[in-house]
Parts: sequence; C-alpha cells; structure tokens
Amino acid sequence: MLRASQINSCGFCVDYHTKDAVVAGESATRLHLVAAWRESTVFTDAERAALALAEEGTRIADGHHGVSDETWTEVRKHYDDDQTVALVSLVAMINANNRLNVIVRKPGGSYQPGMFTGMAN
Repeated sequence: MLRASQINSCGFCVDYHTKDAVVAGESATRLHLVAAWRESTVFTDAERAALALAEEGTRIADGHHGVSDETWTEVRKHYDDDQTVALVSLVAMINANNRLNVIVRKPGGSYQPGMFTGMAN
C-alpha cells in the first residue's frame, strides 16, 4: 500500500500507511527504503515480488501493459492462489483510495494511528 501511495502522490495514504507500519513494528530503515526497494537489501524475495506487482499494477497509465510475465512468475513462486488474489485486490483497492484522496486534495500529516479502528465494526 505504501509503494502504490508513493507512486500516486497520495500524501494522506503515505502518512497513514507509514504511521501504521511503525505502530506494527516496522523499522525506519525499511520504511525509508520502500521507494528505492530495487536498490535495497532489506526486502525478502517475496516482498520484492509483491512490491513489483504493486508498482506494475499502479503504473498502468505510464505506458506499462499491466504486470510483466517475470513479475507474475515471482509472485506465483512466493504466494499461493488466495494470497495472490489478496495482493491483486489490495493493489486495486489502494489505487482507488489514492485516487479518491488525491481528487479531493486530502493532505498528509493529520493521520493518527488507530483513528479508523472503530469504523470496521
């Protein structure tokens, strides 16, 4: 979610996902390197496959033709059918959320971890 939000310049979502990741125990180093994941050593092969899927699924309008065969091969190597469906759904949903927030100009900086917890119930 963080990588797609970075690509889409959704300040609110970058703020949201970064702060939630910190609360969940993610390291600052890994969070700072998400934008440069291809040139980083802190991500597993499975995480790299998911990041590639997120990028290629997000950059469709940039002249990409969907997700490459190479990326699909890597995704399928690390994720089963249900996990792959979950990843694809997550990429689609975060892209939709990014567009909504960018369209209505929702800026980053105001998110407080847990502020949407009650909405799920």
